[in-house]
Amino acid sequence: MPTTPPSLRPGDRVAIVCPARKVSHAEVAASVSILTSWGLEVVLGDTVTAEYHQFAGSDELRRADFQRMLDAPDIRAILCARGGYGTSRIIDQLDFSRFAENPKWIAGFSDVTVLNCHLLALGHESIHGVMPLLFDQIGGEESLESLRRVLFREEVSYAAPAHPLNRLGTATGELVGGNLSLLQNLSSTRSDCSTAGRILFLEDIDEYLYNIDRMMVHLDRTGKLQNLAGLIVGHFTDPHDNTIPFGQTSYEIIQTYASKYKFPVAYGFPVGHEPQNMALVCGRMAQLTVGAAGTNLAYVTP
Repeated sequence: MPTTPPSLRPGDRVAIVCPARKVSHAEVAASVSILTSWGLEVVLGDTVTAEYHQFAGSDELRRADFQRMLDAPDIRAILCARGGYGTSRIIDQLDFSRFAENPKWIAGFSDVTVLNCHLLALGHESIHGVMPLLFDQIGGEESLESLRRVLFREEVSYAAPAHPLNRLGTATGELVGGNLSLLQNLSSTRSDCSTAGRILFLEDIDEYLYNIDRMMVHLDRTGKLQNLAGLIVGHFTDPHDNTIPFGQTSYEIIQTYASKYKFPVAYGFPVGHEPQNMALVCGRMAQLTVGAAGTNLAYVTP
């Protein structure tokens, strides 16, 4: 089973870094205050406020900054400030050998799916959850609390209302997934990880409907759907269509491919690019229950 990093305790030091798109100090100021209120000491990486076009500094700066936090024994968690694009440009240059000797939590979503999957392929849990840029977003209080509870190893479970496309059933397996675009991009790379026997969760933003279909075709053709224990479908935010409509919604597209198999499927789960973005532990064994009254997800191990 994947390695679980130690839970955080008051007084621990945590880092905020930017492996992808740039942020300003003002954009993470609220998160520093919130983390401090949790009893944590916050260390800002060199990439916070760094700029190189749209990136938080050059590839080398972002790599070196992340590597420093990976290797630092006094840093107990690394929070990625935001997504965007850029993590895949540096992932193959990162050395996780010291991290393996002294695991720590790494958290984020969207472009950070690269790290979530890479760590799972290496045998380590990580967190798919809200990032410092969004800590103070309106309506995201529950998501932020779920992140805190996971970091401090407190009990957490999730629920979602019934959805007409749901396929009822119960599944147990390790959680894997994240941003659909990134999952496709990672295929056949060193960051690719198996979905067999696992519960896959998907989300995305700002994609054309035909491209969502193309990515689902790819997942299906590469066997990523065939042996799933279960499927969780989160937010597909702000989809686009062509002048000639594609003819299906995001969820209907996914249902087209999920319907080929027998595993339970939960639509409308609170994960993705919206304020309701609950912290999911990639690699953690969980039980998914999709019933007539709605969906529940709970971790099997602490």
